[in-house]
Order: sequence, then C-alpha cells, then structure tokens
Amino acid sequence: MSHEGIRISSKEQKVREAEENQPLPRIAVTPEKVRVLLTEGKGMEIDWADGHKSKWSFAWLRAACPCATCEQERKAEGRAPGQPQPRPAELLPMYTPPAKPASAQPVGRYAIQFNWLDGHASGIYSWDYLRRNCQCQECAFAGSETSGAPN
Repeated sequence: MSHEGIRISSKEQKVREAEENQPLPRIAVTPEKVRVLLTEGKGMEIDWADGHKSKWSFAWLRAACPCATCEQERKAEGRAPGQPQPRPAELLPMYTPPAKPASAQPVGRYAIQFNWLDGHASGIYSWDYLRRNCQCQECAFAGSETSGAPN
C-alpha cells in the first residue's frame, strides 16, 4: 500500500526484500563459459565458477529484458521477469516470429547485451540478474520454497 511516495509493507515483506537484495557471492556471479546459441536459435547457457549451470531460452530472455522501459511495462502488468505479455484473443491471430537476437556482445566484465531482431537493444543482462533468475529446476524449486508458493 502506498500514498504519495510512502510505502507501507509488512515485516515479512521487508525480510523477504532484504534477503533478495543481499549480494550473491562473487563466485556465483562469475561465468566460466557463456554460450549464446544463435545459430540453433535455442538461447543462452552459462557455466558459473561455482559449478552451477544455467540455461535460458531466447523467448524468456526477451520477455525478461531488464531495461527500464520493459521493467516498467512488466511492473504495470504485474508480470514476473520472463513471463510473456498476454496475447489478445483474435479471430485470426497474426504470426509472430519467435524471439531471437541478431547479435550479442559482452558489456565489460559484468553483463551481456542482445540486439533483438524486433529492434530492441537497450537491455543489459548483468551476470547477477541472470543468476538470480536462473531457470534450472534446482533454482526454481529453491525459489518456490522461499517465496511460500505451493509446489
């Protein structure tokens, strides 16, 4: 609940937000190997320095774009990162090509940026953002346990 910039939140919500904002160990956000599978059109894979392996589809990555415009749009619609926009019910739905980047390039030592075929290119996916949004079964299970969501 908020009023004129004042935000009131429960004690549990404050604890959850504090835990989510804790910095991850450096080894957890240091990629050893990054594979962007452009030719195959599959997505991206990262082997992390701590031994963890993560995979994301291009559709998930495009829907999880961390740029300010996409973040604001998702927040207004109540969508989580990676959750696609709801499609309007149409009599004859138009074909939408699958999300795919034209290219990808590193941003310093902390992130990767995609130039999407739909023309969007402002999202910078930090290693921290990607690790916090890992799509593997192990991380999804751990996330559902900490959020209190039913399994």
